Amino acid sequence: MGVTIHFEGKLKSDAAYQKVMKAGEAFAKANQMQYALFENEQKTLLRVKNDQDWDYSGSTKGIRITPSDNTDPLNLEFDTDNYIQEYCKTQFAEPEMHILIIEFLKSIQDSFDLFKVNDEGEYWQTSNRQTLVNHINTCF
Repeated sequence: MGVTIHFEGKLKSDAAYQKVMKAGEAFAKANQMQYALFENEQKTLLRVKNDQDWDYSGSTKGIRITPSDNTDPLNLEFDTDNYIQEYCKTQFAEPEMHILIIEFLKSIQDSFDLFKVNDEGEYWQTSNRQTLVNHINTCF
């Protein structure tokens, strides 16, 4: 058991991709986080759908943000269909970092036709800091 933010979705368009990249850069700069834009000609992304492996092989593009030393990187890595399936573990960071990432994801959700978030800290669903803190404390 941990506190991880899982998210997936499909962007509305290539213009939405550009909008999300600009939002990611602005988020990283505003919060003094390291980041890098990237493109890969060939990469395999390990994915799961309906409890079955559903891997993707092909080109990818996106932005990798490092929120803190105590979180996983926040990867926004899209395939050729502008689809994303990622996660960011935050259980070792302060609750405020988890909240910051959730607020960022909420800010970009309108760029997606479909966007699902499974927040193990329940902040996405409740906006309740104490619930998040309780989940983090349960990990330890």
